[in-house]
Amino acid sequence: MALGDRGPVGWICFGPCRSEIPAPGRVGEVYALYVSQDLIGQGIGQILLGEAHDQMKGQGFEESALWVLRDNQRAQRFYERAGYQADGAAQEDIYDGITLTELRYQRVL
Repeated sequence: MALGDRGPVGWICFGPCRSEIPAPGRVGEVYALYVSQDLIGQGIGQILLGEAHDQMKGQGFEESALWVLRDNQRAQRFYERAGYQADGAAQEDIYDGITLTELRYQRVL
């Protein structure tokens, strides 16, 4: 969790990968990353992601995966700058009757 003058301003959640990935070694997954809307672009997400990567490595994970909404180009650019690449996998989830497509991204830790 990232704390600012007003309390929590961001958080990240991660753990073992929940989907099958055809790759050797142990794969972790970033389940969610949130930064307060008015603080996006100030490096908080990078710090949280870096800490998650360090902790995943410490837990024996060799790679990290995550899912990004297909239409969220801002998030895709963020993760690509952090070394992630789309691996071609996609999944669809339905939320309140709306189908959302997510793309899987991976990187070596």
